[in-house]
Amino acid sequence: MCPCSLDIPDSPAAFPYAIETLVPQSGRMVLLDRVLEVGDSHIVAELNVRDDGLFSSAENNVPAWVGLEYMAQAIAAYSGYHRKCRGEAIGLGFLLGTRYFECSVGSFPCGTKLTVRAEKIIEAANDMSVFGCTIAGPNINASSKLNVLLPQDSQKFLAGKGI
Repeated sequence: MCPCSLDIPDSPAAFPYAIETLVPQSGRMVLLDRVLEVGDSHIVAELNVRDDGLFSSAENNVPAWVGLEYMAQAIAAYSGYHRKCRGEAIGLGFLLGTRYFECSVGSFPCGTKLTVRAEKIIEAANDMSVFGCTIAGPNINASSKLNVLLPQDSQKFLAGKGI
């Protein structure tokens, strides 16, 4: 168990880190608002669907496929949290693909509160993992499995690829 693993019951203010300190994204690309709960193999985060023009449409909604980014950012926050627990810097992760993305709606209405859960299913020795993810909101249910690469040293990984 991570030495700072927490289950935070309905008290976002009690979580010790702002979401911006857990993910490599910055500014308007940080789409999650807060972490509600984190454990050894899962994270639960929350967001209000934004109408800031980044992904929102003129119809005041965000396409459901953006849910994949919500899920990926939850995984990034999970990784960032556990890196902080180990005294490591936040690193880049890579979304390799998804399987079986299903969503009960075609878009998320702006202003809607969504809860995103990511649960680690598999972690391989080569830094690859599979997470089962869900999004829940009023009359909204989405699910998918995301394949991710979470290298221990993303700079070294990228340097080795000539990037």
